Amino acid sequence: MTSNHETQESIASWAEDTFGPVAQHVVLVDRAMVELAELRDAVDGNNSDEIGKEAADVVILLYRILELNDRDLHTEVTLKMVENRARRWKAKGDGTGNHIK
Repeated sequence: MTSNHETQESIASWAEDTFGPVAQHVVLVDRAMVELAELRDAVDGNNSDEIGKEAADVVILLYRILELNDRDLHTEVTLKMVENRARRWKAKGDGTGNHIK
């Protein structure tokens, strides 16, 4: 494991250098959906190495999407958690739930 951690900016810069500019932001969302399907397959197969790699692929795409919109993913997660903590929730019994409107 390396001690040098990537950042949203370093990942977005690498991706643009490697793949070129993003024509439409939605292509990153579509690619993230492909990576989510691969993550699901890894989870279904209980393959922890692949789970980690596919989850990372999803995060890489999220970093790129947010960077294109001049937003920081970690800040957005923190702000969303403030909102989530203020909501009332109904647990579904499977480890997930829905907020009560």
